[in-house]
Amino acid sequence: LAKYSTSHHGGNDNNEGLSFSGAEAEHAPITDLDPIGPPGMTRPKHKRTVTGFGPQEIKNVEASIPEPQRAAWKKHSAAEFQTKDEFEGEVVRHVETTLARSLFNCDEKAAYAGTALAFRDRLVIEWNRTQQQQTFADQKRVYYLSLEFLMGRALDNAMLNVGMKDIAREGLGDLGFRMEDVISQERDAALGNGGLGRLAACFLDSLATLNYPAWGYALRYKYGIFRQEIVDGYQVEVPDYWLDFNPWEFPRHDVTVDVQFYGNVRKHTDESTGKSVSIWENGEIVTATAYDAPVPGYGTKTTNNLRLWSSKASHGEFDFTKFNSGEYEASVADQQRAETISAVLYPNDSLERGKELRLKQQYFWCAASLYDIVRRFKKSKKAWNEFPNQVAIQLNDTHPTLAIPELQRILIDHEGLEWDEAWNIVQKTFGYTNHTVLPEALEKWSVPLIQHLLPRHLQIIYDINLQFLQYVERNFPKDREMLGRTSIIEESQPKMIRMAHLAIIGSHKVNGVAELHSDLIKTTIFKDFVKVYGPDRFINVTNGITPRRWLHQANPRLSELIASKLGGYDYLRDLTQLHNLESFVHDPAFRKEFQEIKYANKLRLAKYTKYVHGIAVNPASLFDIQVKRMHEYKRQQLNIFGVIHRYLELKGMEAEERTKVQPRVSFFGGKAAPGYWMAKTVIHLINAVGRVVNND
Repeated sequence: LAKYSTSHHGGNDNNEGLSFSGAEAEHAPITDLDPIGPPGMTRPKHKRTVTGFGPQEIKNVEASIPEPQRAAWKKHSAAEFQTKDEFEGEVVRHVETTLARSLFNCDEKAAYAGTALAFRDRLVIEWNRTQQQQTFADQKRVYYLSLEFLMGRALDNAMLNVGMKDIAREGLGDLGFRMEDVISQERDAALGNGGLGRLAACFLDSLATLNYPAWGYALRYKYGIFRQEIVDGYQVEVPDYWLDFNPWEFPRHDVTVDVQFYGNVRKHTDESTGKSVSIWENGEIVTATAYDAPVPGYGTKTTNNLRLWSSKASHGEFDFTKFNSGEYEASVADQQRAETISAVLYPNDSLERGKELRLKQQYFWCAASLYDIVRRFKKSKKAWNEFPNQVAIQLNDTHPTLAIPELQRILIDHEGLEWDEAWNIVQKTFGYTNHTVLPEALEKWSVPLIQHLLPRHLQIIYDINLQFLQYVERNFPKDREMLGRTSIIEESQPKMIRMAHLAIIGSHKVNGVAELHSDLIKTTIFKDFVKVYGPDRFINVTNGITPRRWLHQANPRLSELIASKLGGYDYLRDLTQLHNLESFVHDPAFRKEFQEIKYANKLRLAKYTKYVHGIAVNPASLFDIQVKRMHEYKRQQLNIFGVIHRYLELKGMEAEERTKVQPRVSFFGGKAAPGYWMAKTVIHLINAVGRVVNND
């Protein structure tokens, strides 16, 4: 696929201990020249992976391994820690042997690392088991494609989801550390920026908790989006080195995909079939390497997978010939150019080169992910019309929309399917989640850019559009203007590809993320598509959040109070149970404890504000907090105008009048895109107002 590498021996998706390739399982000789195992026992060499196997083949391979060796392997297989002593032993072992430290130089960072590695080991056991079980069951899998996954810190989430936080707290106490200090050492995974990424993270958490077979796919951003510093009131972007000692990822250097860019398309007639075949050739090849991270479910053994792709030069990182010729910079130029693809989330697109890099990112990620998904399906040896019964791909916004023409390209160019058969498979496979009702916010790419970067995909997009417009023309012969409104191609200068239109046409379902939002897209930006396809294609899936992280983890005392009234923590799986709290609204003891918890949390925030910013705030005041990405439509400027208005009103009051006003503290947090001048100006305004108000 797109000149993809033919060797692909690794991966975690069906890791099953000792095994060897499918061909070897059927045809391997009883003996070979280099037998392994106990004296007197001979059998073929094997590889400790079964990627490339279907469910039945895994059983055959397991049966081919002699019982004594299976027993020895089982005897020494890793086990999960269950007690405080076992947890302490795992932490100490990792501190001493993995980190090469000791009792005398184990600081909080080392304690975090040891704890994270202990929990990682525990997750890996369930992770491997989950992938084995899902492969045996041969179930339909969900694949969630999102350019962002705002996962948050992993250690606290892992401890809570496996039900071991209390044991870890006691164990760390015995070793001389406070849980809060250890947790605070972890850096956030810099894979997201806003609600789009948090929805994706919550989605993965829920899928694992509900025991759905699911994979997330994204890019492994080396420097995140950026780390924000405020200098003289202005946002300054610096690299976020979040990957420095990241214990949660597993490099899969044996899982690689070669992805093609640029080049040209050549028509060729297949002599055996007489069919015309398109061949995409020449251009640039960049290699995608997989990195996997476990996603544990809450109160379940299911541990799903988040696969991230990192970019590197296809022919290696270093050109010895150029280096030996004194061309030192040129010797690493190819690697540096390739690495830019997965360097940063949302590179500045105010320049044409930035636009090209963003589009390159999107295709690189879609192509690598589609290759992985197709490879996994082909192991089952099922017919292609079974593909939608085994695979569901959800597009989180329009960033992964290139996956639609990419799958069509794979099916017609590489698998030899007819157009209509392939397109039927594509439409049944994809679903699209829309995130905005603003027409100007819908993603578009220029036709010349796609022609330059992805020439074969532009041909496919034009063919998709032609068939769609012919369908519209047949069904709405009197409404010629609808052709222009619904076309994938916007007739502007230059012509533009409307990615949202491509996503709708290539999917069987389109959803908004709130009931009002879903209604609005049907009556505003996509109303013509409702006429074309009918209302059934458009559904609502409310963008919920996981209560495990946003209540149980973020506010443990409140979570404990609710559990004491509802008879346990079942509400963390079923939030409708919170309605039962209504019977306590007139309970003085409940209301008193509720207010005490709230005040204690506000006091913690006040202390933190004093520690970080040196500003003393009154914890009894109203805390007005807006923390989200900086954008004009998020209306932070309206919020700060309100602050200015209230401040000026207070300045005009007498001292006695002011005593009657509710005290208020306004908190702002968020990053502006590097090229978004207006959003960065709002940040400067907020800091300027803060300097005036906080020093009055």
